[in-house]
Amino acid sequence: MKRLRSRGRAALVAAAAMCAVVAQPAASGGPVLAGLPGLAGTAAAAEGPTAYEFDKDAGRLEGGTGTGDAGELDEGATHLDSIEPGKKLFYQLDLDDAENAYVSVTAVPELESRVDYGDKITVRMQDGDGKDCDSEQARVLPTGDYPQPLTASVSRTLTGKEYGACLGAGTYHVIVERESKPASSQEPWDLELRFLSEPPVKSGGSAEAPEDWPSDSPGQSSGTSEPREGGAGFSAATSLGGGEWTAEIEPGESLFYRVPVDWGQQLFAAAELGGSDGDGIVTGAMSLAVYNPARGLVDSTDTMSYNGEAKSTSTDPAPPVSYGNRFRSAAHEKAMRFAGWYYLRVSLNPEVGEKFGQKSYGLTLRVDVEGSAKDGPEYDGPAEEFNVSDENRDQADAGENPRDAGDSGTMTLVAAGGIGTGTVLVLGLGGWALLARRREAGR
Repeated sequence: MKRLRSRGRAALVAAAAMCAVVAQPAASGGPVLAGLPGLAGTAAAAEGPTAYEFDKDAGRLEGGTGTGDAGELDEGATHLDSIEPGKKLFYQLDLDDAENAYVSVTAVPELESRVDYGDKITVRMQDGDGKDCDSEQARVLPTGDYPQPLTASVSRTLTGKEYGACLGAGTYHVIVERESKPASSQEPWDLELRFLSEPPVKSGGSAEAPEDWPSDSPGQSSGTSEPREGGAGFSAATSLGGGEWTAEIEPGESLFYRVPVDWGQQLFAAAELGGSDGDGIVTGAMSLAVYNPARGLVDSTDTMSYNGEAKSTSTDPAPPVSYGNRFRSAAHEKAMRFAGWYYLRVSLNPEVGEKFGQKSYGLTLRVDVEGSAKDGPEYDGPAEEFNVSDENRDQADAGENPRDAGDSGTMTLVAAGGIGTGTVLVLGLGGWALLARRREAGR
């Protein structure tokens, strides 16, 4: 009888392990239905908008208090951390004397937190001698003083100079600093950091850039609109091609999209907020931003006012993608330095909900990718992030969302595994019943 009881306990442990797959803690601390991402997404949707969806493949990395204990960034990887007001965090990366390096930092205030004009993150990259290679700020602006993801990107870009800072191989440091006003919420902001490396070119990396390009948007797309719900972060951005796309957006929500833009092509983007009943006016009701494949800001607009009538906003036209754009002086022109996925972020001011109702609002995106694709430079090494493939174009046509694509694979696995699990559980329960009957008969 002891052996039968041991088997029973083992079966119970196995069943508990199977059931444990259903509910596991999420990385953010909340419950998630592991293996059932569709249900998890439904639960999240019922709670309202998400401040930001972090890369599900990102690992935790603690920034140091100085260069001596700096956290090490891995090339091609995404890392998660958090930063408190008034703090500086240090990270390090090892570079050779030929690659261009890009580090982006996205800081995420909680949706219900208080932010004020001037709350910001400052990101700097320095060489081993402490000399600055690059710096950028992402701040809360007066017309958009509500919580939304803030992204800054810095780089070590080799310009062909023989002497100067940030040219040699060695250890480089990225410093992230947060500043917040006393009236702002003092909770930590979560961070998402990404480090990309661009190899040198064998040929085609000319310093020449386009001198003249169309500066007027082609206007509204012809044809009918198609629905494309956005993602909640860079890694979950929904793929788009040229056309007119519709979605729904909630007050306080930020939606992300990505568009493949090849060498020689030009990107135009506009967003329209649909009409609604209500009274009043909201300044800075909706913002639109465009980022390059390294998450460097191309352009943004956040001055759109809304009084309940449909209103649109658009970013300024940027030059066609060219390797030589990196040598320009204007920031929005320098940002168009490589092909790849360009990102759109649309954020809706929560004040819209206060004055016009807490509900979903119609959003229309108009995207134009003008010009024929050209041959880009020949890189001396892998540069998948800085090219456009046929697969990328197919993903844009299909409206693929990387998160949903991953969930689809997981659901297939769970469906297959679920059948097996259910069979095992049924057999196990049947076995327990049989054992119970035998024990009863032997008494």
